[in-house]
Amino acid sequence: MKTFKKITALLSAALIALTATACTNNSDKASSDDDQLYRTVDEIKESGTIRIGVFTDKNPFGYVDNNGEYQGYDVYFAERIAQDLGVALEFVPTEAANRVEFLETGKVDIVLANFTVTDERAEKVDFALPYMKVALGIVSPDSDVITSVEQLTDKTLIVVKGTTAETYFTENYPAIKLQKYDEYNEAYSALQDGRGDAFSTDNTEVLAWALQNPGFTVGIETLGSIDKIAPAVTKDNTSLLNWINDEIASLADEQFFHKAYDETLADVYGTAVDKESLVVEGGVI
Repeated sequence: MKTFKKITALLSAALIALTATACTNNSDKASSDDDQLYRTVDEIKESGTIRIGVFTDKNPFGYVDNNGEYQGYDVYFAERIAQDLGVALEFVPTEAANRVEFLETGKVDIVLANFTVTDERAEKVDFALPYMKVALGIVSPDSDVITSVEQLTDKTLIVVKGTTAETYFTENYPAIKLQKYDEYNEAYSALQDGRGDAFSTDNTEVLAWALQNPGFTVGIETLGSIDKIAPAVTKDNTSLLNWINDEIASLADEQFFHKAYDETLADVYGTAVDKESLVVEGGVI
């Protein structure tokens, strides 16, 4: 009898262990599934909504107008993406420093926020084909126009955190004093208030801002390399990445991004900017 009880106890223990292992394996699988924070094209279509991260304060590329409506070159493209996917569009306000984070945490499906392609960023997110070209520029007051980087010695340069301007000056001109802000509105206010001597960001933006704000001049229109602006998706989301690439390629047939320029940027730039120096059609530079 004792032997029988001992065998029964051993069998019960083995059964409990097997059950626990099975539960653990199922739990691990569920956890693994939950770790996939990105959504495929089919999942986005099934949900009926796509979430796209855009700027709210970077006129004329992504901003909110006086009526509370999203406007700009990036917004124009975002609206077309949602239309062609056949889903509703949810704008998610983003700042330069949290664009990667929003993708890594699944807060957005796509970032369309004047996102410059860099090797460092490409390690964390996947970039689609480009739709715009850009370099850095520097805007400063008419009373003391900055026309060379050397003039920034002993001066304060305003930059926005998480931008290519911050990276460029940190790596190439570490002696220049940088005054950093989270948002573009804060940076421009600092420039207007005299808290900094100049502001550096994408040349396309400072040119537009200077045209709209008398008393300031872009003394350096092109600085650093000519870079690409492209949509970004969460790393390894090949489903959505491939869809966007196909979309950008097909939109070239109708010269979509030239139309986007005409609708959102032409009135701002006038003859100050050559359209062909900025627009990329079909992902081909």
